[in-house]
Formats: sequence, structure tokens, C-alpha cells
Amino acid sequence: MKSQITIKKIQELLIKGVKTIYVDDDTSRRMWWAALEVIQKDFLSQNYKQGGIWVASPLPALNEKKYFNKLYGWLWSPEGIPYFQKENAGFLPVNHSNKIKNHLDFISNYKVLNLSKKDGYEPFLMIITQNFQCILSIAGEKDKKILLMKCDKESLKISIELMHAKLNQENYEEGNKFRKAINNLGNLNINNQFEKNFWPILSAKLAKNGTNHNIQNYAENDKKNVQITEAKLLSAISHEVRTPLATIRTLISSTLKKYNMDESMRNRLIQIDNECNEQIDRFGLIFNAAELVSNEVPSLNNLAKINLAEIFDKLSPLWNEQLNRRGISLKIDIPSQLPQILSDSEKLELMLRGLIDKNTRGLKEGSTLILELRPAGQKLKLQLKVQKLESKNKELLKRDNGSDLGPVLNWNPQTGSLQLSQHATQKLLASLGGHVTQRRDAGLTVFFPISDSN
Repeated sequence: MKSQITIKKIQELLIKGVKTIYVDDDTSRRMWWAALEVIQKDFLSQNYKQGGIWVASPLPALNEKKYFNKLYGWLWSPEGIPYFQKENAGFLPVNHSNKIKNHLDFISNYKVLNLSKKDGYEPFLMIITQNFQCILSIAGEKDKKILLMKCDKESLKISIELMHAKLNQENYEEGNKFRKAINNLGNLNINNQFEKNFWPILSAKLAKNGTNHNIQNYAENDKKNVQITEAKLLSAISHEVRTPLATIRTLISSTLKKYNMDESMRNRLIQIDNECNEQIDRFGLIFNAAELVSNEVPSLNNLAKINLAEIFDKLSPLWNEQLNRRGISLKIDIPSQLPQILSDSEKLELMLRGLIDKNTRGLKEGSTLILELRPAGQKLKLQLKVQKLESKNKELLKRDNGSDLGPVLNWNPQTGSLQLSQHATQKLLASLGGHVTQRRDAGLTVFFPISDSN
């Protein structure tokens, strides 16, 4: 009888002969997060559209909806939550896949399998596309870890065969799907330059994220440094909030798939899933704004032609569901034949959800949110207005602007919620190609450049 193949055994096999410097747990965790970002933003983003596969443990390591949509995956995940022991929790991969909106199909694009104790809890990720392949993992003992990255032909061949064998042992049908998916990719183009590029980029990112030891002598620079420090702290807090919420969503989705339950229990889990998703979106928006304030990402990055009306059609059912739970109606007024705009579609979707949340906080039941799109010269004008129920005449929302808490957040005592500050909202929309105007009793108006005029 063949011995059981585990992820831990695959990790041990890959680490043989590797000469490296060991680091403590905290350092390895920072290296893992930075490596995930480098792989996805600098390499996978250029190679995912033709499809491929990914394998991960103990949670999904990919963090954008577009990857889940194009790549099929297999996830080994623990049942229940005993794996959230202190010594293991810090090394769980980050899961930002909350942007996948259909709660019942949250994990339909990857197969969840049970992770055994013999597999271990060290994070593992394997990505295979025709033109990009890599294996990333944390391996080693406590406070004696290494970041393992393999992309050579022999390591890929061994890992693919072992993963296929592991799937065959645990779920023969999934083993056949895995082999078929690999075969469909044809001959893999091994990029021999990837490893040479990966480590320098990772080193630069880790250095950039390190402490700044330069002494600033001027008050203006000191103030800016304080703002950047606050924004970075906010980014970290936002990240730490989203991670457990995303884990809860994964567990809920797995529970909905695996267990039979009465309708009331199912609806309660779906309600919890919705609430988690809304909070993840809010903190995702805060994270993006904090990155901009701390100059972690450039403005006007990756703008492309998009159809804003199509985005409205796509998101309106979700907006209706969200607002209906609070007794608020949604009215969308969009003429036909609108021109395309220049923006970043994925970040703009998140921003639009944030604007709707921000502009409906504290509204009474029976109010109506009105979204209008209109051409305005060489711009496309988006206007958000609120119609109250208690007034016979259409009346725009009168808001208490609250108080800013640093460069990113605003605290509104009337609604008891944290929202993006006006400065952060303007800066975030500017990075997406938009220009925002907000006047008392005049709602919110955003102008986007028409793509044909640029």
C-alpha cells in the first residue's frame, strides 16, 4: 500500500538541498505576505487570463476575484476552527476573495478538501499557467523558518505528480479533474528569468515596508511622516480585520456546502455571510485609501476603458439587497448609449459600494437613493442623491459631516460609524480618474473622463 502523501512531505521534499538563512516567525510571515503580493501583482496578473490551476493550504492565498474567475483551484482547509492556535494563526494565508459576491457559490470555483494534521498548517501555494508557474511556501520549525519559492522544471514536475497522487488518494474524481486541467495547458513555458526577477523585487518591497531611519528636521515633513505612519497603521488594522472575517466567510460557505440544515439556519448563515462581506468591503476601501495616503501605490494606475453602465447593471442587484435590508429603495437612472470612461473597474466597483454605504448611513426606512449617470461635455457625471419619505417635495439629504480622525477616516456621531474622510474619498476617486464635488444639500457628484477624449 502506498504511503499517504501530505503537503508537509511535499514541502520537505522541495526544501532538500536548499541553502538559506533561517528567520523567526514574524519575519517569515512578513516575507510570505510580501511574496504573495509580488507574485500576483508583478507576474500572475500578466498570465492568468488564459486559465490555469492553483493549489493552496490551509486557506486561499490569492486575493483578487479575477484570479478565482479564471483559475480553477483545490484548497486543503481544516474543518472547524481548532487550527486557530496562537502558534499557527499568524501563518494562515490572507484571503481577500470576498469580492466574489454570490454567497452560495462562494467556493464553487475551487474544491475544498479536508486538511489533516499530517498535512501541517504551514502556508502553501502552487500556481500553474501555461506561461507562469511557481510554488510558494513557508517551511521549517518555530522561529527557524524559510520562505521557499520554486519555479524550476524539475520541482514543478515533482510537485504536480505528488499533488495528482494526493488527490487520487483522497478524492479520485478530483484527481482526474486535476490531471485533465494540467493536460489542457499543454507544454508549459518555463520562464527562467522569473526567479532572477522575483527575489530582487521581493527584497525591494520588504525594504520599502521597513522602518524609515531618516531624520526629518522640518515641521512640514514631520507632519507628513505622522500622516504616513497613521495611514500605514490603519492599513495594518484593516488587514487584520478583514482576515478573520474572510475566514468566517470561508467556513460558512464550506458549512453550507457540506451540511444539510433547515431553511432558518441556512438563512441565518447567509445573513452572517452578507454582514461579513459588507464589512470586508468597507475595510478594503479603507485599506486602498490608506495605501494612497502613505504613497504605497501610485495615482492613476492601470486605468482602462470601462462601461460604467454595465458595472451598474452588475452591482444593482447587490445594492438592492443591501439597501432593502435597511428599508431603503434604490432608483437608478441611466440613459442608453453612454460613452466609456477611463478607470480601474475592480477598484471602482469597491469605491461605488463604499459611496453607497457612506451616503445611506443613518437614513430612515422609506428613503430612496437615486443614482444618475449623464454625459457632461467630455466627462460622464455620476450623481448620488437621497429622497426622503417624510417630505412631499424631493429633498436632498442634509448630513452632519462628522469629524476627521487623521488623513483617512471620519467619525460621524449621528450614525456611530467610521467612514472615509472627504480628503481620502477625493484622493481615492482621483486615483480612479474621477473628480468629486460635494455641496451641502446637493448630494455627491463625480465626474469621470470619457475614454474617447483622451
